[in-house]
Amino acid sequence: MISIYLLAVFASFVLNFTLIVPFIDFLYQLKFQRAPQKTKDAFNKPTPIFDKFNKHKSGTPVGGGILILATTTLVFFLFILMYWLLQKKILTNYPSIASEIKIILFTFISFGMLGLFDDLNKIFFWKKTGIFGLRIRHKAIFEIILSLIISYWLFADLKIQFMHVPYLGVFNLNYFYILFSSFVIMAFANAVNITDGLDGLAGGILTFALIGFWVISRSILDVPTSLFIAAWLGGLLAFLYFNIWPARVWMGDTGALSFGATFAVIGLILGKAFALPIMGGVFVIEIGSSLVQLMGKKFLKRKIFPVAPFHLWLQYKGWEEPKIVMRLWLVSIIFVIFGLMIAFMK
Repeated sequence: MISIYLLAVFASFVLNFTLIVPFIDFLYQLKFQRAPQKTKDAFNKPTPIFDKFNKHKSGTPVGGGILILATTTLVFFLFILMYWLLQKKILTNYPSIASEIKIILFTFISFGMLGLFDDLNKIFFWKKTGIFGLRIRHKAIFEIILSLIISYWLFADLKIQFMHVPYLGVFNLNYFYILFSSFVIMAFANAVNITDGLDGLAGGILTFALIGFWVISRSILDVPTSLFIAAWLGGLLAFLYFNIWPARVWMGDTGALSFGATFAVIGLILGKAFALPIMGGVFVIEIGSSLVQLMGKKFLKRKIFPVAPFHLWLQYKGWEEPKIVMRLWLVSIIFVIFGLMIAFMK
């Protein structure tokens, strides 16, 4: 059976690798690129250090996530159809296969649409509106709504309300699970978005973490999640070929928000909420450093770090971009190994 999943990875990779160069050219024709501009932080203050290290990236297309969204969904449906035509049983750990597929795809597509709207606003409309992308509070409102819908389905349709903590046992969160999972989904959606600041950084870390979740999904024989991860991995590998330094395309908010939220949902579906922040440890460091910086500015009226997030601080310290990415990839691999160890503990 493992050959079917490897075939899904290969098929997705070939499809994406075939389409990505014409797609990048198409993005150039649409001028779907970040134009040079002065960025601002959450408090509408200039970010000169960020601009200094990222000014050379202006002009690079940012729609890579759009292609991965489309191809992953297509390959996933084709392989589910293959299972049906071959009359193979689609094993799942939940009452409804349709509900599991619905939750994964709704997360993947809905957060992608939110990110796409944000990308469009940044690229085409910000000069007219004076707003560089969605305002934080507006984006947060949409993220809260989507996260609550997804969390309710996890609770009501898949009957997920328990959290396993190694050595301490299983805890029934009941209705509090909806709030807990909503927070996790929002946190990872924004964490991947924040991490996607260096060529190949977010995509590489996500690839390693998904391989870890793929191991878990295969161990519990969850076919829909395993197939989805396989289709997604193939697209990410093809994207990474063109996203590593110097990047020819970025995933954009379309990909970052979608991929972060879906990564969280897969962790929740697999019942590994405790291992999730470990396997996505670099994402946690990135959003944690940004949150501490924001809190310092808001409540202490000063910066806690010279710059944030963590990868930008490393640039500020003089590390070259490829060196930062490669070393954080290695850190991510260690996090995934440790997360797998935690996930398989009783």
